[in-house]
Amino acid sequence: MSDPLIRELDHYVLLEPGRPQQLLSAADTLDWLAARLDGLDPLPADLAALPSSRARAERLLETACELELAPGEVVQWFAIRLEPPGDKGDSLS
Repeated sequence: MSDPLIRELDHYVLLEPGRPQQLLSAADTLDWLAARLDGLDPLPADLAALPSSRARAERLLETACELELAPGEVVQWFAIRLEPPGDKGDSLS
């Protein structure tokens, strides 16, 4: 079972080989994962039985932090919390 705190995070850092890191919203991360899963053949066994690309992406986001797109080509994503400036308990008085 995934950590419920992960679901509270709404941004992810996405790391792809040979590309600069990307900061994506949770929705954009799901869309990105769904698109990559659509291109995989075969799908990972634990995802193949799920009914849609979106359901597969949601499951992957909740249970993993990397996906092998091709032999030796692994993408990773990490949940992060963004805090607006000044929300760290500091006061300017």
